[in-house]
Amino acid sequence: MPRWLGLFVVPGGARLLLLALPPLAALGLLGAAFALSPPIAPAAPAGAFSPAPAVEVPAEAGLLVHVSGAVAHPGLYRLKRGDRVYAAVAAAGGLSPDADPARLPDLAGRLRDGEQVRVPFRRSTLAGATRAPKVDLNSASAEELASVPGFSVELAQAVVEYRGTFGPFLKTSELVSGLGMSAADYRLAQRYVRV
Repeated sequence: MPRWLGLFVVPGGARLLLLALPPLAALGLLGAAFALSPPIAPAAPAGAFSPAPAVEVPAEAGLLVHVSGAVAHPGLYRLKRGDRVYAAVAAAGGLSPDADPARLPDLAGRLRDGEQVRVPFRRSTLAGATRAPKVDLNSASAEELASVPGFSVELAQAVVEYRGTFGPFLKTSELVSGLGMSAADYRLAQRYVRV
């Protein structure tokens, strides 16, 4: 005779079996549910960042390149990855008339993020070579000023308006302090202007 059947023979054994059976069945059901459930990911510590599910990352904005020297508009330019140096020079308005064609950077070279493209100025080695006369800030027209490297049409017009409002320029550096011309554009323009 099996041993568990002996509980029915012992006085009060059946009652003991009825009391023990529900908790044992509940433990069996909990064990089966735990065994069949998917694994639970570990909880993140309090205050930890949980990333949003399936977020699409935007494409990179491209390269940031600094173009300086003998170009029409030196400054920072955002270009596509894989672009070449000539694209950076073109974005800066192209070569200025003073660019030295013998010392240009490699125009076919690939750009890197954070790179500076320097376009050298021509050095006059001829004795007695004549330079173009400087443009007078206090008497030049807006059209004459707009032709100066580093000047835009808007800045040339602002110079004429500034003269009408505040009087003549005392120093060429007033282009930066009074009209907000960028330092790079001023370095380029100061070779061509005077007061």
